Amino acid sequence: MNIPNRITISRIMLIPIFILLLSYPFDWGQLSIADQSLPVSHLIAVIIFAVASATDWLDGYYARKYKLVTNLGKFLDPMADKLLVSAAFILLVALEMAPAWVVILIISREFAVTGLRLVAAGEGIVLAAGQMGKLKTVLQIVAIIVMLLHNIPFSAMELPMDTILLYAALIITIWSGLEYFVKNWHVMGDSK
Repeated sequence: MNIPNRITISRIMLIPIFILLLSYPFDWGQLSIADQSLPVSHLIAVIIFAVASATDWLDGYYARKYKLVTNLGKFLDPMADKLLVSAAFILLVALEMAPAWVVILIISREFAVTGLRLVAAGEGIVLAAGQMGKLKTVLQIVAIIVMLLHNIPFSAMELPMDTILLYAALIITIWSGLEYFVKNWHVMGDSK
């Protein structure tokens, strides 16, 4: 197994740790930042999420630079991304930090695009992510991080940046999904 695939697998292995930190009521205390309280377990979860998210860029960069792109990597990389982001969003709903309807729309878009990619793959067509899809991913990751940090330091300025980022991520997620389907609808035609 090559290094990019090992990096991707390390991202997948961080997901259960991330889930545990946000699911189990660890009592490791609270940090007081800008007159706001942040559970230490949430800070550790944010660090793990940020590291796991960074590996997405790292494995892709390494695979392209050293020409180590494999079918296993093409399968694992998007799956790892979707598992990480979906787990984070679902946990945010469980923690009552994100509305369920927003998360349902975001995750539904991911399933729909994955389905389109599977149909395309069955026809031997590879559908690359567009710029809007990349922006979507960045917005989702930043929104999750700010939400898990309980909107610190923005809450001191009375700026609901967590909410702004979540809804921006939702809008770009839907937009990029629609754009992806419009651009690649030809894949849904009857096979030969």
